[in-house]
This record gives sequence, structure tokens and C-alpha cells, in this order.
Amino acid sequence: MLRYLPNALTLSRLFLAGPLGFFILQQNYEWALAVGVAAGITDALDGFLARRLGVLSRFGAALDPICDKVLITVAFVCFASSGLIPWYLAAAVIARDVVIVLGAACYHWVIGSFEFSASRLSKANMFIQISFCTLLLAAQVSNWIPPIAVTAGTVAVLFIAGASGCDYVLQWSVKAIQQYRKGGH
Repeated sequence: MLRYLPNALTLSRLFLAGPLGFFILQQNYEWALAVGVAAGITDALDGFLARRLGVLSRFGAALDPICDKVLITVAFVCFASSGLIPWYLAAAVIARDVVIVLGAACYHWVIGSFEFSASRLSKANMFIQISFCTLLLAAQVSNWIPPIAVTAGTVAVLFIAGASGCDYVLQWSVKAIQQYRKGGH
């Protein structure tokens, strides 16, 4: 039964996206923060437990980034809808993911199958996005967070989204060119 726990934790993040969005839109930031923290905990635990229990799976490896992206997309769209962030910030976060997914699909259709793994920049991107969401919600709940911290977080999210998106495009372009030269197209 323990072998299913990591994937169950990952799936729980998918199911937390709805309540997170609802609480943000209702301006119930205390509950939104609680849901966000719970999602962050499941994100930290699922991979740790999968490795610790020796139950790493392709399903879990594929599901984890999907759940992360759904949760982050819901959060950023709801933040923008509520006026907590500018729409361009939500658009930058979403556009990065769309470019990566479309690039992966094109690679698969033109070149062939591949093993996808998150780069260090991509992991940094997710960490910064999650940290920003937590910071933004905490700033709504408490007045001890200075507005400059949210501004700095906005800049960090924009920078890392651009950098990690470009990194993926460059990495996979090089791989595609190498495969094409080998005649593997």
C-alpha cells in the first residue's frame, strides 16, 4: 500500500488546484495560503518518498510536472484575475510552459521519442514560482512583508521563466539538430 503513497500525494496536488483558485478568487487568502502550503508539502514529499521507498515510476515522473503546472497556472491566472499581479506576469509563466510543451510535441512528431527530464533551471523556476506564490499570499495575510519583496519576486519570476524557457529551447534545438545529422528523423 505504501508504494502508492507518492503518486497519491502527487495527485492530491492536482485536486488542490481547484480550492486554491477558489480561495484566491474569493479573497480568502488565509485558506489559499494553507492550501498552497499543503500543496508545497506534497510536492516535497512525493519525490522524497518515491526514492526512499524505491517506488519510482514513469507514471509518477510524468504526473509530477503536470500537477505542478496545473497548480501554478491556476494560481497565476487567479492572482491576475484578482488584480494581485499584472496579467503579463501570468502570461509569461504560462507562455513558458506552452512553448516547452509545444516544443516537446514537435520534437516527438519530427524527430521521435525522447526521455524528458527537468533541467536545473527548470527546477529553479518551479522553486521561485512556488516561493513567489507563497510570498504573495503571505503578503495578503500579513503586513510584515514589504511591497518591495513582492516586486522583487515578480522580477525573479519573469527572469527565471525567460531564462529557463530559453534554456529548454536551446537544449532541445541542439538535440534535434544532432539527431537530424545522425539521420534519426
